Amino acid sequence: MSDPTDRSEPVSDPTDRSDAPPGESWFILGVDLDGVCGDHTEAFRRVVSAERAIDPDTLVDQTTWNFHEWGLDDDGFLDMHRRAVLEHRMFRDMPVIEGCADALWRLSDAGVWIRLITHRLYANWGHAVAVGDTVAWLDASGIPYRDLCFLGNKPQVEAHAYVDDAPHNVAALRAEGNDVIVFDQPYNRSLDGPRARHWNDVEALVLELMVSRGVAVQSPFPGLDDARSRLDRATAPRRADGETVT
Repeated sequence: MSDPTDRSEPVSDPTDRSDAPPGESWFILGVDLDGVCGDHTEAFRRVVSAERAIDPDTLVDQTTWNFHEWGLDDDGFLDMHRRAVLEHRMFRDMPVIEGCADALWRLSDAGVWIRLITHRLYANWGHAVAVGDTVAWLDASGIPYRDLCFLGNKPQVEAHAYVDDAPHNVAALRAEGNDVIVFDQPYNRSLDGPRARHWNDVEALVLELMVSRGVAVQSPFPGLDDARSRLDRATAPRRADGETVT
């Protein structure tokens, strides 16, 4: 895991494989968390409805980045989000977007180096809670990754391609010449594709990019369990005699 407190140096050139397993070539994929891996809108809806003591269904669908349709101005959003993270522990309990973990496991098996990138430390409060709850959520959700970067300037991580939902992030990444897959959300419909509406779409688009760049797509060994099953088995509770607890 990358040190979340060290933002002084960008990640090294993705063509440098010195930190990768010997003899293997990797395609580095930068993956956003909120709105891509985790359902941030649903998690925040629960918090806002609890704070206001209202039915969550009374909050209209999100169509703007900072939830203005819920009556929040920029300062109100920051205050509500602070309570969401520190009091409601939103990053620990956020729903996982369907298909995310399994698709990322398959991509990892295919030779994709998964670099998670999030701007969850954008405000000067609650960093320990935000980082700890993020890692706990990733473990509980079974989402695989090789790097976890907490930073706002995403072009600094120098991945081969990115998956993001935020219009400003997509624009900044593309301005630097990066390949970006837009993960479909109501607030980013004005952006050009390629666009993924589901994680199966992400998987297909990433494999296409790998082939177009001449990166070999690795195949799992015959008879080997899928990576998600291997992780579940490896992390399952065990008795004193070493047998898995069922």
